[in-house]
Amino acid sequence: MGGLRNRVLCRFVSSTCFQMNRRKTLGENLMETPLRRCLSTLDITMLGIGHMVGAGIYVLTGTVAHNMAGPAIVLSFLIAGFASVLAALCYAEFGSRVPKAGSAYVYTYVTIGEFWAFVIGWNILLEHMIGAASVARAWSGYVDALAGGVIANATAGAFGEMHNDMLAKTPDFLAFVVCLAYCGLSTLGVKGSSYFNSFFTMVNIAVIVFVSGFGFYWADYHNWTDYGGFAPFGFSGILSGAATCFYAYVGFDSIATSGEEARDPSFSIPVATFVSMSVVSVGYMCVSAALTLMVPYTLINPTAALPDAFASHGITWARIVISIGALAGMTTTLFGSLFSLPRGVYAMAQDGLLFKVFARVNEKTQVPLITIGVCGLFSAVVALFFDIEKLVEFMSIGTLMAYTIVSAAVIILRYRPLGSKSDVLPLTETPTSPGSAKEFVDMLNEAGRLKPKFYWIERILGSYEPGVLPASCVFVFTVSCACIFAILQWGGRAVYHPNGPEWWLAVLLTFLVAVSLITLVLIAVHNQSTEGLRFKVPWVPTLPALSIAANVALMVNLNPMTWVRFAIWMSIGFVIYFAYGMRHSKENAAVSSYSGLLKSNSRSGEWGSTLTAKDLPSTPSSQTEN
Repeated sequence: MGGLRNRVLCRFVSSTCFQMNRRKTLGENLMETPLRRCLSTLDITMLGIGHMVGAGIYVLTGTVAHNMAGPAIVLSFLIAGFASVLAALCYAEFGSRVPKAGSAYVYTYVTIGEFWAFVIGWNILLEHMIGAASVARAWSGYVDALAGGVIANATAGAFGEMHNDMLAKTPDFLAFVVCLAYCGLSTLGVKGSSYFNSFFTMVNIAVIVFVSGFGFYWADYHNWTDYGGFAPFGFSGILSGAATCFYAYVGFDSIATSGEEARDPSFSIPVATFVSMSVVSVGYMCVSAALTLMVPYTLINPTAALPDAFASHGITWARIVISIGALAGMTTTLFGSLFSLPRGVYAMAQDGLLFKVFARVNEKTQVPLITIGVCGLFSAVVALFFDIEKLVEFMSIGTLMAYTIVSAAVIILRYRPLGSKSDVLPLTETPTSPGSAKEFVDMLNEAGRLKPKFYWIERILGSYEPGVLPASCVFVFTVSCACIFAILQWGGRAVYHPNGPEWWLAVLLTFLVAVSLITLVLIAVHNQSTEGLRFKVPWVPTLPALSIAANVALMVNLNPMTWVRFAIWMSIGFVIYFAYGMRHSKENAAVSSYSGLLKSNSRSGEWGSTLTAKDLPSTPSSQTEN
């Protein structure tokens, strides 16, 4: 045991040399130039804020306030923000644990496996592609509206109309050019393009402050007490508004996507996530409060809520300021999507699941130029021809599925022991003495095992490998939640009968709820592994489980046609995976892109050390001895 402990300590002392050799070997095996680590915490924070705060704050607030929630839209944004924070916490922990490009794809790869990682990655690609195309069309439509419809009329006159349900009425050449222009900007290098993004994000924040400040100055608090009160649509209206407002927070995953280009990802990603979510939540709530205090919700114009609200108080020039903010917001949102999309493709190509050419990084700019160009071209083509309104809901399923998998992966990894040859644990705080090293090794051996006072559970369930039961419980919990929300969504009168639900349905729902709670209890009675993490999600497994439940509930409420389109898209993906990805996969390679996952040490600026399972002593389980 002493010899093994000494070997562990020797690895800590020689970590710098070890990682230099590892990175050299990794580069030779993958034949690629690494992405440049140059983004500061401020750069990543601005990226997250810019990706989340788009034109939605100028359009969505009016629609939700007028049609769904009234002044209680403030609570709708608060609830939606809380649901998003649950997922953001999980992204923050993984972002500090796994500093790689690819976001949810990478997190799924290192916890669940290659196949499910491909499923998530393939959907994330679609999410960002449709997101970029939809924002480009919105940008084009906004400019066209300011020009009095000249662009749309000229296009229709020159090319006619396209008569197809899935295609747009007319091709949008301005959206096509906008996509390619921002794509070209991204090829100049990540640092330069981050300056561009930060500038427009600051412009957008300044406009939000302007709207909130002047809105509260002209506030009439009777608008919250008259006209049906603060919540004229009731609690159901608040929840309906929250479901719509939830998608206003989509975009924080771009923070995690920047993990391989951050200077100190284990610090920057959690901090950027919290700061950006806080700024965005406060901004949404302030703008919605100011709007509903300026004018009664019944008089809000959903299509031009803020300009009309200011015009009702004689401030007609505010339309110009709001237009500048809207264009700045759409610019940063488009940049966020075109930033995340090629990095997702790059991560999958690194692992051999997509074509190898997409993993090439330009030595001068240190960005994947070919990948950026191809992704920008595909997004531009989608923006040119397709009716984005029919595809926007389609991208929601990929987002929600990614959130669900990441939340589940946090639980799985917390209770997974360091037991397989591919497992690598990066250390942020290196043990400096034999005593601390022994405690660290003991902690690794106990992860995923029952706590001492719950050994009796093994007599009921039988013996099992450490970490297996918590992972199984996560799967059962997710399926139980899906069944519960499916019954509530599609049960009809059998659930919502005036005299109560059918008895058998009530028994089934009670059973499913009981199963969900029991699985959480079974997870909680096992030991966790949290050492070496600079940030960790609090209250595991409760908070990640709440995130899983919220995301599953939203997925069940999607249109059935969305699931049909999802099946078609996944069929295309499976053809690529089974025809190319499986044959070129690096999952079983001696040195894969995940065999040297590292974490930065904020004190020294050097890469921290890693431990593999073979370096740890294998002691018998405490529960087995008992």
